[in-house]
Amino acid sequence: MKILLSTGNRAKIVEIGSLLRELGIDFLSFSDLSGDPPEVDEDGATFPENAAKKALAAARWSGMPALADDSGLVVPALHGEPGVRSARYAGDEGNMEANMDLLLRKMAHLPERERLAHFICVLVLAAPDGRTWEASGRVDGLITFQRQGEGGFGYDPVFFYLPADRTFAEMGLEGKNKVSHRSRALRDFARKWPEIEKELKRE
Repeated sequence: MKILLSTGNRAKIVEIGSLLRELGIDFLSFSDLSGDPPEVDEDGATFPENAAKKALAAARWSGMPALADDSGLVVPALHGEPGVRSARYAGDEGNMEANMDLLLRKMAHLPERERLAHFICVLVLAAPDGRTWEASGRVDGLITFQRQGEGGFGYDPVFFYLPADRTFAEMGLEGKNKVSHRSRALRDFARKWPEIEKELKRE
């Protein structure tokens, strides 16, 4: 079965393809198809809403099932911020250094016990007829008082993963990918895939 990945992020395409290779799915990207892919305004109030918007737009545009994700960082002490605005926390330009600076400033007064945080990833698979299926993953940690580590991307330098006793940025890509919210969401999708595949084949 062919599924379109609703992303232009090549690293994300490789990661998803490698983790779901055993499912026998032929993953395609926008660059594999002709025409301009749909532009989606990620203005949903939740991760599932944004993932569904992207997946449905891609499925209807391409005429094939499409998989999209939305993910971000949630800090309960900040009432859920940055949340769905994780990539645009400090402004629409998506500057991750500015995003981290803003987060650390807002949390500067908080003691360690109040610095709990978690990453969430929601995957939505959409069929061209509008049906959708959802999978998700979460990983818990703490926000550090300052950046630690040079690797990773996004909020990785300030997200401390307790079982590894280091930040995501200090774990290396392979180590992080084993426990990340996206890898957990992909494993959840893999568990659900046999039933999803049956439903997709039904008219």
